[in-house]
Amino acid sequence: MDHLWSPWRLHYVTAGQAPPGCVFCTADTGTDAGQASLVVHRGATCLVILNLFPYNNGHLMVVPGRHIATLADATVDELHEMMLLTQRAEIVLRTAYQPHGINVGLNIGRAAGAGVADHLHIHLVPRWNGDTNFMTTVGETRVLPEALDATASRLRPLFADAAL
Repeated sequence: MDHLWSPWRLHYVTAGQAPPGCVFCTADTGTDAGQASLVVHRGATCLVILNLFPYNNGHLMVVPGRHIATLADATVDELHEMMLLTQRAEIVLRTAYQPHGINVGLNIGRAAGAGVADHLHIHLVPRWNGDTNFMTTVGETRVLPEALDATASRLRPLFADAAL
């Protein structure tokens, strides 16, 4: 019998509620080393962060540094940088992982599926032909072949590479 170990998910599945404070603000300010280690790039008004509970390896989020909930709350500079960083993240993910496609999306409000409803963020999820399997469908489990720290190490230099 094969065993799949994912010890990093224990806190997520047993916590019952989100930790106090905003995970994105905590990561941006560096007040939690674990959250801050997920940041792969910082811009002038926004940051790019790994999803702590990714759908696939390389699952990124582009997040304004300011704690805002909607696009309507964003300044023109924030909107501009969010889209430029989304474009940059697409290039980085294509370079690092060669996905067959990338889902890009926003969930504004809890009813729309936002896990962090009060801090706007854009998801980028790399996808490969045939990447869905029974584990997600019936087992409510995702199998990720790369640890988050390895993903961060792979992506950070690509965000720093001006040639991309």
